[in-house]
Amino acid sequence: MTENEIKTQYRIYKLGERENVESFDCGDADLNDFILNDAQLYRKEKLAVTYAYINKEDKTKVAAFFCLSNDRISLADFDSKSRYNRFSKRFVNKKRLKSYPAAKIGRLGVAISMRGMNIGSMLLDFIKHYFVADNKTGCRFITVDAYAAAIPFYLKNGFIPLNDEDIDEPTRLLYFDLNDLNDD
Repeated sequence: MTENEIKTQYRIYKLGERENVESFDCGDADLNDFILNDAQLYRKEKLAVTYAYINKEDKTKVAAFFCLSNDRISLADFDSKSRYNRFSKRFVNKKRLKSYPAAKIGRLGVAISMRGMNIGSMLLDFIKHYFVADNKTGCRFITVDAYAAAIPFYLKNGFIPLNDEDIDEPTRLLYFDLNDLNDD
């Protein structure tokens, strides 16, 4: 299936309050459990909103999903003040703050059967442009606590590690500066 065929057959769909995904397998038990069992609880408690990439004709065919929540990048997130100072140079001097608004990708999974079709990168592009279009929330960054195995994927998609000291941790905090889209 080509990328154009995928785009015409699938769409991004925000899961409603009472909508559940009945089956999904991305090969990761934690991600599967979230979409199958926890997504609605997170929505009900207003902790995260889940979006599914579903087949337009058969809503039970979920190719991928992601969830979003609010976040921030703050001085406390950096392993050193000098690293934070280098980061904050992105801003006009008067606008250097102790924290900056961000949206967090809480979970992102692509079904095993849909791997290798660029769906993950396509969803990241959607998320990036979603927050830039009409500047809905004043959001400057997209963050993710990426599993170690997923770090190369996020790096390939323009994300940057926040710190160097968490390199051996099971997850690593990465960010994408939405202002970088202005250069496209």
